Amino acid sequence: MPLNDITSPAGKIAGAAQKRYASGAVLHHVTMAYDIDADAMLDVLRIGREKLSDKGTRSANKRVDPLRSQTGLPREEIIDAFLAHFASRYETTPGGITAAERAEAERLVQQKFATTQWLNRVP
Repeated sequence: MPLNDITSPAGKIAGAAQKRYASGAVLHHVTMAYDIDADAMLDVLRIGREKLSDKGTRSANKRVDPLRSQTGLPREEIIDAFLAHFASRYETTPGGITAAERAEAERLVQQKFATTQWLNRVP
């Protein structure tokens, strides 16, 4: 599996990526699958044959096995376990979303992300 994949013997759970900025900051993000409709995923994503063959896989939906099927746990329990593990290893401060942040997010939804142009965009 590639360096940016999080896997178990059952299959891929997540993909991660980083962006390193000249200022020294690092943005790290992970997309984790709790549950997934693998057939719908294939309708949405463009996964080239080369990418699959590089991973020794014939089908992308055979590569992905989300956390729900691997653990049998409810989503909330998985989230709580991740938060507890992270807090046990790193100094954390619980936080929340401010009213200003929520208002900006709602503005972006209305003006960009909920538009037909954005929703029907095919890169």
